Amino acid sequence: MNGDEDPEYIKRDIRVVVVEDHALVRAGMRKLVESFERVTVVGEASDTDQAIAVISELKPDVAIVDLQLPGEGGVAVLKEVAKLAPDTKNLVVTMYDDYAYIVAALEAGAHGYLLKTADRSELKNAILTVATGATVLDTEVAERMQRRWRDAKAPVVELTSRELDVLQAIAKGASNKQIAFQLGIGTRTVEGYVSSLLAKLGVRSRTEAALWAVDHHAIDGTAT
Repeated sequence: MNGDEDPEYIKRDIRVVVVEDHALVRAGMRKLVESFERVTVVGEASDTDQAIAVISELKPDVAIVDLQLPGEGGVAVLKEVAKLAPDTKNLVVTMYDDYAYIVAALEAGAHGYLLKTADRSELKNAILTVATGATVLDTEVAERMQRRWRDAKAPVVELTSRELDVLQAIAKGASNKQIAFQLGIGTRTVEGYVSSLLAKLGVRSRTEAALWAVDHHAIDGTAT
């Protein structure tokens, strides 16, 4: 898909809140995002407390969040948004590319992680992607995560077709209830599949399972 084309699933304007502590950067980010078709900036914030208040009140489709914020920081914002505005998808846009920052953000509820070196089309595509509940990672970040997985020398994992279905849904941000509805099975059955997946993949959380899926091309149904 071309970076300036809107996917077919976009039916209305995506409402966005921009969270960035530097005024000039925030203004530039807002102007850039507002230049995208069918994307509307409905609010902004400059620190942790303000971000939590604005996002919980406006409940935007997407919150663009920097990690370096006055107060408790961006990770704290992600955690609170997950509780107060669970339908809001968090897109981290930051200068930090360290593994620890990436994992902390994803574990806290980020649906996407972009570096500030990203270009216009990458930012637009990231907003459109996370708005659907799917996960998106900056190319450099994804490569860093892949190297981490390769260094771990994980054994080959064999998944059943149903486990692969569940893993793909997790990677796209679906909850257990959503997965149950999509697959026509019970929520408890989904919980069983999730537990089995975490054990088979040797990971501790749904976020790590989603990262495994991205690294091993499981999203397209060809896990390796």
